[in-house]
Amino acid sequence: MTTETIIRLAGRGDGVTESGRYVALAAPGDVVDEAGIVTHGPFRVAPACVHFPSCGGCQLQHIDDATYAAFLTGRIAGALAAQGIDMPDTGPAHLSPPGARRRVSLRAERRGKRVTLGFNEEKSHRVIDLSMCAVADPALVALFDSIRRLMVTVLPDRKAGGVQMTRVDQGVDLALTGVEVEGLAATEALTDFAARHALARLTIDDGYGPSTRWEPEAATITLGDVPVPLPPAAFLQATADGEAALTAEVRRIVGDAKFVADLFAGLGTFALPLSKGAKLLAVEGARDAVLALKAAAGRAQRPLFVEHRDLFRRPLDAKELARFDAIVLDPPRAGAREQMPALATATAPVARIAYVSCNPATFARDARTLIDGGWRLERITPVGQFRWSTHVELVAAFAR
Repeated sequence: MTTETIIRLAGRGDGVTESGRYVALAAPGDVVDEAGIVTHGPFRVAPACVHFPSCGGCQLQHIDDATYAAFLTGRIAGALAAQGIDMPDTGPAHLSPPGARRRVSLRAERRGKRVTLGFNEEKSHRVIDLSMCAVADPALVALFDSIRRLMVTVLPDRKAGGVQMTRVDQGVDLALTGVEVEGLAATEALTDFAARHALARLTIDDGYGPSTRWEPEAATITLGDVPVPLPPAAFLQATADGEAALTAEVRRIVGDAKFVADLFAGLGTFALPLSKGAKLLAVEGARDAVLALKAAAGRAQRPLFVEHRDLFRRPLDAKELARFDAIVLDPPRAGAREQMPALATATAPVARIAYVSCNPATFARDARTLIDGGWRLERITPVGQFRWSTHVELVAAFAR
């Protein structure tokens, strides 16, 4: 019987043979026969979670760390190649450890007195009821059963709701959506739940926007060494470990620059650490994040000016960019297409760009614009914050 060897992983995690055959849940080095039977190779490991591969939260628990790191780097190299760009010097891929995810978004479904809580099954709307989670912070996992019991009282029968959990400085920030809280008894039950589990904050969204029901003290997330108020649903890097790796590489790229612009600054993930040695302009389009960053920077007395500005509609022009020695940008998955033309033609003193991306395809598109404008892509560091998933992040260094 003819067999083929898996030589690489495709973008969604399937194994690919030399002939281009796709094999689900295969690893490089595995051998597959004509009937689709897979013989395991040397790069396969036992999955860390009993719910793999049904749970859609992870796609690659069956491969070892070196293979996973190579997959992340390969995703980036493939995206660059599609734009005609050679892969530059590449730092070792940084992998966040198991149990490090400080934010998870789960789905809850109620059927009578039973609540199913977990991630959707891969390519399905069916919720996998989690008894464990190998990627989430243990403090979040410890609340799963209690949340199920709570949702029996606030989630309408035969309905689904959202459960977002975030590890903040004060503990666990819990946000529930799609629930109904009516009457004094239901309100008191929520308060009792929050107090019993020492929640940092409990937020309810019943269809009219988030409403905070419990917050003994302002929920904050420390960025650099500055506590920043965390607005409900604000963007936050998935792991503190990954955030530290991204920040360290951004600082290395920025170096001794004295005037830095941080575009798509969010809550100040990079602006606050960099502001200890430079003057910063932080530009962000989300109003809640702007207000939180302004408040935090003011209390810490950092040389940081925060501008509320939609960079998709009103990017910085060449004259504005010319005030800075270095530029940091961390756009959403759509990339920073509208900002690229001005960056590509930016003149001295702008000499360095640190581009943080969560989407290799849009990063490569934007990198093409910068390179065509005379920039050099000098280095890329892959970061795997979403352990065992196909999600890839990176930090890239551009220089004149």
